[in-house]
Amino acid sequence: MSIKKELFVYNSIQRKKEKFEPINEGFIGMYVCGPTVYSDVHLGNVRTFVSFDIIYRFLCYLGYKVRYVRNITDVGHLLDDGEDRMSKGAKAENLEPMEVAQKYTNGFHDMMRIFNTLQPSIEPRATGHILEQIEMVQDIINNGYGYEKNGSVYFDTVKFAEEKKTYGQLSGRVIDELMAESRSDLKNQSEKKHPSDFAIWMKASDDHLMKWNSPWSVGFPGWHLECSVMSTKYLGETFDIHGGGNDLKFPHHENEIAQNVGACNCQPCRYWLHTNMLLMNGRKMSKSDGNTITPEELMTGDSPHVSQGYDPMVLRFFMLQTHYASTLDITDDALKASEKGYKRLMQAWQVLQKLETTGAGNSEDEDVTRLCDMVLEDMCDDFNAPKALSRLFELVPKINSYKEGHLDVNQLSADALRLLKETFSGFIFDVFGLKDVLSAGGADNGNVMDGLMGLITELRQGARENKDWSTSDKIRDSLAALNIQLKDGKDGTSWTIN
Repeated sequence: MSIKKELFVYNSIQRKKEKFEPINEGFIGMYVCGPTVYSDVHLGNVRTFVSFDIIYRFLCYLGYKVRYVRNITDVGHLLDDGEDRMSKGAKAENLEPMEVAQKYTNGFHDMMRIFNTLQPSIEPRATGHILEQIEMVQDIINNGYGYEKNGSVYFDTVKFAEEKKTYGQLSGRVIDELMAESRSDLKNQSEKKHPSDFAIWMKASDDHLMKWNSPWSVGFPGWHLECSVMSTKYLGETFDIHGGGNDLKFPHHENEIAQNVGACNCQPCRYWLHTNMLLMNGRKMSKSDGNTITPEELMTGDSPHVSQGYDPMVLRFFMLQTHYASTLDITDDALKASEKGYKRLMQAWQVLQKLETTGAGNSEDEDVTRLCDMVLEDMCDDFNAPKALSRLFELVPKINSYKEGHLDVNQLSADALRLLKETFSGFIFDVFGLKDVLSAGGADNGNVMDGLMGLITELRQGARENKDWSTSDKIRDSLAALNIQLKDGKDGTSWTIN
């Protein structure tokens, strides 16, 4: 299907809404920064990837051929103490780094399936592109924006800012501010020409687990480098859309731009899209003060912050009600309201499927057609899912009135009824990515249940391996209270509903 409709997006680097015009007509290249696979996926990740899943789905709905690239970061993401997250995770779990990467990549994919996100077109790993990263470092050095010091290579931000006049354009920061805010390896500040310079290649210590040969040292690439390399390898030197969480604007995306321009004198993309942060009960989520919740806890209800567990489709519906660029505040009351709203929408869809008309149409046609058109217009206005969803809910009373006879369905023409059905189906399922978990036998209930139980048993197995018996027993007992029995055997853990 190809829909002729102008699309407008908020471009973070220009700080304004712009008409979207792809580089190549009919085709879109989109890169989204993926997870760092050293721990379980958190709820902020889920919100970001669900948001870009909706954006991806809508671009496809408009008829574009989209190449969606989302990376896996399995090396090069530095902590403030200078240690690579993957190496730190491997040491903590007494595993090989690639075991850690595979374990949490699997968990990430499981979670994405549970939330019904589509797979990207390409999902490259940072460790699979070390040679290309070394080549980009050399290009940056050759162009005068990189310098080597004691086996490490740093990006010269001051020279770049003076010559290119673009450093800080995305984040709004200037060099003097960056001196205090730079998150590069703190142990090597004395090696840098300026505190805001960031590492594009790090010399590895003898005990560092993940390291490769390079012209400068045995070491590993800087975190920012991987996205510059993988995005341009699969989408070209300049592509259409680059996305990620708002927290990545600085330093990650700012430094990506510097690297791309420093290597080939090209801006990496035309449009930058950023999702916003999660709040819970009006406050920033934080482990230290207990104001946090995991996706698993939201689904099982095993948290003091929620009164019950919520189906993944209810959680996805909840996320739809806030624009991707706005903060999302999680409260139990809001989740309960979302559960009711989700059920109301699905019930309306079930009613709509059964409606038939023999009418020629009148004023009802005009009203229905207008609301259906507005659903599309709202999504074309910077992917405004909350507003588009509200238009569908304006149609829900009409659908129920047709069923109950308060409105005569035969006052609708066959074309208008077909448009209504296509709009509901197209947006609820194809664009918003919801599943109907209410319809008996027809809503992938089994797949959702299998996915949830697979995730839960995997979490329990992890607890058992870590000898965390209290967590393992709590999962078993909580499931038993729901009449779900776990059976541990030589081939793994199976489950049955009593």
